[in-house]
Amino acid sequence: MSITYLKKASMTSTTNSADVQKTVQDILNDIETGGDAKALEYAAKFDNYNGNVLLTREEIEAAKALVPEKIKQDIAFAHDNVRRFAEIQRSTLQDVEMEIAPGLMAGQKTIPVDAAGCYIPGGRYSHIASAIMTVTTAKVAGCRHITACSPPRPDIGIAPAIIYAADLCGADAILAMGGVQGVAAMTFGLFDLPKANILVGPGNQFVAEAKRILFGRVGIDMIAGPTDSLILADKTADADIVAADLVGQAEHGYNSPVWLVTDDAALAEQVMALVPPLIADLPETNRINAEAAWRDYAEVILCDNREDMAATSDQYAPEHLTVQAADLDWWKDRLTCYGSLFLGEETTVAFGDKASGPNHVLPTSGAATYTGGLSVHKYMKIVTWQRATRDGMKSVGVATARISRLEGMEGHARTADIRLAKYFPGENFDLSAEE
Repeated sequence: MSITYLKKASMTSTTNSADVQKTVQDILNDIETGGDAKALEYAAKFDNYNGNVLLTREEIEAAKALVPEKIKQDIAFAHDNVRRFAEIQRSTLQDVEMEIAPGLMAGQKTIPVDAAGCYIPGGRYSHIASAIMTVTTAKVAGCRHITACSPPRPDIGIAPAIIYAADLCGADAILAMGGVQGVAAMTFGLFDLPKANILVGPGNQFVAEAKRILFGRVGIDMIAGPTDSLILADKTADADIVAADLVGQAEHGYNSPVWLVTDDAALAEQVMALVPPLIADLPETNRINAEAAWRDYAEVILCDNREDMAATSDQYAPEHLTVQAADLDWWKDRLTCYGSLFLGEETTVAFGDKASGPNHVLPTSGAATYTGGLSVHKYMKIVTWQRATRDGMKSVGVATARISRLEGMEGHARTADIRLAKYFPGENFDLSAEE
């Protein structure tokens, strides 16, 4: 495979530093020991917020009244799309059973986790869509209790549109608390909330590290790094649209990689010329993020053919993968490593981020090589069961006794022996592992 870097990243996203790990661990330890009072202390320190942290129904309704009607309609549209897609996903999980051998039955049963904690970023941007994506899927999965947690703005509280979205999508409680303290409150069951069985949703490096540390005590959707996006484009692509899509994703943060992979040198050069003025035209905060992301993390890669393009993409395993090229079905069938795939210029990552239906909580930093994104399935436990008649357990019991003895696990073997002796008295079984 031959590739040429027309633009090479000068920096790569790295895992959290030891300082971040220690800071997060210390906060988690403090809050687990100090409970509600310590969580409130950290909220006052980091959120600059001393208001009510567990919103009352009156506070929720007052916030909802502040949301413009057209925004309510947009949120409802996005919620409906996400809900219907989640329902289709839920229908793919079914309880099943089979007779493995005469008299030996086994099956699987799907059970939603009891309590979900949904973290909704609310710092630099108010992530209304994250409320829709995380809470809706938990609701469709059938979680008994859903807590939506979001950082309050200093002395103001959670953005009203986030409150509106979380309530519409089915949150049972809304917690005005950000960062590690918010994650800790959901995990440890503070403020009379049930302890979360799973934590989901994007967040900053401190939130991501808190989820990593707590994984095992609770389930998590994934360990997330900076968001990333890759575009595959051939000579049929519109350079203006490709450039706009790259810039649109670069504004996420200073360390959010964007990559263009193409087999057309003229397109690549045109896109590289278009990106800087598009970035310069952004509002200041967005511009600063996009400038740094494009300067330090972006790459433009020239390949010989579409197979090399696809192979390069699979190696990067991007969170978001866009194809703006001919023969979209070929790409859909060929590509294997991505969080979510956007086929054709008629769709874009921003559609998936906000309103089109599939979830936007996706694997980053190459994790798409082994996992997909957040879905109803993440909130579901697939458990198994078995039962047998006495005749049905006979051959299983004999095999279990022999295998157990070969492994040196005599106690296991004897649990089979005692049943064979009870159900089939007088029968002589060869239960030894010896020849």
